Amino acid sequence: MDNPLPPGSVIGILGGGQLGRMLALSASRLGFDTHIFDPAPNGPAARVAARSWAAPWDDDGAVEHFASKCDAITFEFENIPASALAAAASKAPVRPGRRSLELTQDRLIEKQFIRDAGCQTVDFADVNSISDLEAGLSRLGRPAILKTRRFGYDGKGQIVIRDETDLETAWRDLGEQPAILEAFSPFQRELSIVAARAANGEMAIYPLAENSHEGGILRLSKAPAHVDSATENSAIEIARAIGAGLGHIGVFAVELFDVDGQLIVNEIAPRVHNTGHWTMDACACSQFEQHMRAVAGWSLGDTIPHSACEMTNLIGGDVTNWQGLASDAATCLHLYGKTEARAGRKMGHINRLFPLND
Repeated sequence: MDNPLPPGSVIGILGGGQLGRMLALSASRLGFDTHIFDPAPNGPAARVAARSWAAPWDDDGAVEHFASKCDAITFEFENIPASALAAAASKAPVRPGRRSLELTQDRLIEKQFIRDAGCQTVDFADVNSISDLEAGLSRLGRPAILKTRRFGYDGKGQIVIRDETDLETAWRDLGEQPAILEAFSPFQRELSIVAARAANGEMAIYPLAENSHEGGILRLSKAPAHVDSATENSAIEIARAIGAGLGHIGVFAVELFDVDGQLIVNEIAPRVHNTGHWTMDACACSQFEQHMRAVAGWSLGDTIPHSACEMTNLIGGDVTNWQGLASDAATCLHLYGKTEARAGRKMGHINRLFPLND
């Protein structure tokens, strides 16, 4: 795709959850139609898109037919099978490409890539058996975190190994599958940086956010984070190194641990990210619009915020207070259109804006 897509073009999105929904809404503001492909019919994204397709990820024919109707394709989450991405790429340009997806689908490969890019991570060990786990703990010590190499999110697929933890039980509870053991990091706070990279290497980077989690799920993000210039510059260098190393096109996020002023990379998300939701109301160009600009080959938008923001996730039953939240003049309410509120399920979020530098 050498030329920018004109308004009226079709951008396909693999995945039909809330991130796909917000991407589709932003695309419509730019004059694009969106088509959604997801195994589940009538999901949050499908209900705001021009067209949706429901079929299994391993139905290559269905993926190819969907992709043949699109001018460009992107994805909203990283657990899409590589075969589905290849099927889509046979019919239309996919942005970001296969490298970004495959590197971030496997936590061990991701950690190795981060180090190769010149960034720091916690110490880690490859675990494929109980003996590997024991050897890893003898080197890294306890506590440590045992994670599946693939298909983990929002605290799923991971177990904290403490002094009292029975290793055989932990290994069995993890499904006895390929895993990574990570040393425990004595961080003072969790930060993240959201960035976008265009096909020509141009980058647009948002200010850092400071994040708080509950039960492995993001609860609150505050942005811009109160950090000194050295920390901000270090985060920008990390984002640039990772974006270039991936050859990424589109938005991505880097989760960081702040350890005595030193930034350690925790994870990369090769997509729009929960810790970037604050940009929807605090910036002229949100992360979702930014991503669609990059996918379409447009110039990137401004990342300078006009307000400070506190983003709070609405999880499970939090959403039942929608009426009170909607009546608060200081609150920007974003609901995802999910039909059932379950414990631990993200149902929406709110953004509260404040003057900068307060």
